[in-house]
Amino acid sequence: MTYLLDTHTLIWAVTDTQNLSGTVREILENTDNEILVSAVSFWEISLKYSLQKLTLDGLTPEDFHQAAFDTGFQLFDLTGETTSSYHQLKATHHRDPFDRMLIWLAISHNFSLISKDPQVMKYSSEGLTVVW
Repeated sequence: MTYLLDTHTLIWAVTDTQNLSGTVREILENTDNEILVSAVSFWEISLKYSLQKLTLDGLTPEDFHQAAFDTGFQLFDLTGETTSSYHQLKATHHRDPFDRMLIWLAISHNFSLISKDPQVMKYSSEGLTVVW
């Protein structure tokens, strides 16, 4: 199965797996699963870090790309095709543009999104599958 990580899931997978649910830890440990990380998450980490809205337990935003690779996660490219079709996400349960793009990536590519965010879970009405 293919899963896309929400940004907080990526951070916890790298810094403190105890914050992850047992279900999520099992998914991440199962080598039959394809675990994807979007460049959107690296951008969100970097922006929130620069605004001092995010602490990273001694890491820098630059560390996350290599950490994701070392963990066996795969980078999922953000393409012009996906970004230009973003307007099709009509529901507005969440105002965060990073989360909305991750939601659209998951919906438009039929990935399950791994997220603890209750606002994200509301997008099941739009066809999003959320796992936590």
